[in-house]
Amino acid sequence: MRLSAAASILAAVPLPLVTAQLNLHAKRAGLKYFGAATDSPGQRERAGLEAAYPQYDAIMRDTDEFGQTTPTNGQKWLFSEPERGVFNFTEGDIVASLAAKNGQLLRCHTLVWHSQLAPWVEETEWTPEELSSVVVERITEVMGHYKGQCYAWDVVNEALNEDGTYRESVFYNVLGEEFLKLAFSTAAKIDPEAKLYYNDYNLEKPSAKSEGAIRIVKLLQDADIRIDGVGMQAHLVASRPPTLDQQIAVMQSYAALGVEVALTELDVRVEVPANETSLQQQAEAYKNSVGACVQVPACVGVTIWDFYDPFSWVPYTFPGEGAALLWFDDFTKHPAYDAAIEAMKNKTGSHPCKSKRQTIQNRRSNKLY
Repeated sequence: MRLSAAASILAAVPLPLVTAQLNLHAKRAGLKYFGAATDSPGQRERAGLEAAYPQYDAIMRDTDEFGQTTPTNGQKWLFSEPERGVFNFTEGDIVASLAAKNGQLLRCHTLVWHSQLAPWVEETEWTPEELSSVVVERITEVMGHYKGQCYAWDVVNEALNEDGTYRESVFYNVLGEEFLKLAFSTAAKIDPEAKLYYNDYNLEKPSAKSEGAIRIVKLLQDADIRIDGVGMQAHLVASRPPTLDQQIAVMQSYAALGVEVALTELDVRVEVPANETSLQQQAEAYKNSVGACVQVPACVGVTIWDFYDPFSWVPYTFPGEGAALLWFDDFTKHPAYDAAIEAMKNKTGSHPCKSKRQTIQNRRSNKLY
């Protein structure tokens, strides 16, 4: 979106005056955090946009705005183990150091995923014994390096098809569903304090895929292997988002298993250039997603997948779509920013208040850890 277009749209959409900020309101609403993922300076979507860094960095380090962050890319297999047994923590350390310096929680992402794999993982013909050794070595080295720094780890990412069956990744094709048990059991040994999550997209409403996620949680629990959370990526489309009730229902279905839930990669894309209608749809979508998290005691927090539109992955993956985050190119805020705060301020509906949320979280902690 050009800056002039953003300005004209903002002029057309009434914005309520809001003085407080996202993480501040999240904590007041009983959440653990409201955060934003971020990437390495100069890399990928951030390359060539260095002039924006000072203003971007000032927002990113404001802990009233963001109490948590996630490395969008630096801890993925492609970047952290580009050659077998050769580990590179440079990019992951950038964001981990930022979180430590700012006093922000760090969600770590991700250990086992079919995408953004180092080529050697996909190109080798593995025996089950060999691939098991590779998975264990990776988790041991990467989690060991960040031990004590991560509030949570996305241990396995996107293992499901839309119909709830297992994705035919190199891990599933060689090891079957045992790769899930191997990954989580190894992770539990390496960092006993980190929360261990299964993370996926299109888990934001009841569906065959959400049932698949439930099956994964039960698979691990039945094997007496620790899993602490389900991460709902929440990469949404403004014109067809899940409803508030759908999101509450699916969060409750995960919570019924005794695990926590979180919105881990929230963004809401629109067709570009954005217009008044699409920005209003986007605001409603953000409001419902954040509002659902606030209303379900098991939901601990919200992470948006970066906060500044030019740094978003969306335009590169979905041509013709973008403007998915909460800050425009010129650092003015989307109407969705105020909608998210409204959801946290209002906590609409007759759902548990903060005190009951904390009681349930404490009970769950005593049960599982």
